[in-house]
Order: sequence, then C-alpha cells, then structure tokens
Amino acid sequence: MATNIRGTGALGQRLALVETTRAILTDLPDRERLVSGSLRGEFANHRWQVDVLPFAADFIDPRGPGPWMPQAVVVNVRSPSGRVLRIVTVRLHHEQGSKK
Repeated sequence: MATNIRGTGALGQRLALVETTRAILTDLPDRERLVSGSLRGEFANHRWQVDVLPFAADFIDPRGPGPWMPQAVVVNVRSPSGRVLRIVTVRLHHEQGSKK
C-alpha cells in the first residue's frame, strides 16, 4: 500500500510538472517576437528558463538564408521537489527585412 501511495504522489508531481511546462510553452511570444536570448520566471511554484538560440545543423546553409530561419528553443522547468523537465524544440523565425 505504501508503494502505491508513493507511486501516486510521484505521478501527481510529474503531471503537475508536465502541465506547467505546457502552460509555459503556450505562453511564449509568437514567432515574430521570440528573439534569441533567455527568459526566466516562476509559474505555479515551478522555476523555468527558456533559451532561444540559432538552430545549427549541417543541412542549413548560413550563407544563403531564406526568409525563415529556424531557432532552437530549450525549455527547462524545475518543480518544487527538484525534478526537472527539459524540452527542446525548433521554431521558425521570420527574418526582418526579408520578403514574405
């Protein structure tokens, strides 16, 4: 019975961490306003950090960029218990001054 109680508690904490991370991802600025750099904050007693970096890959030619450039978005969320959830994703950013 104690194992079930611990398991249920751990599952509840994990669910809270995932839901908080979803809320943070949903609340990120749209692609036109999301610029390289770091954002930090706290939401529902969870500390979070979002790093936006240029996306580097061998199949992207930096000499011939198009109007859309990929950005790596790294989201780290730490629960009050210390558990961390990290999500790495890519967003397209419209380069200023390029034709649509």
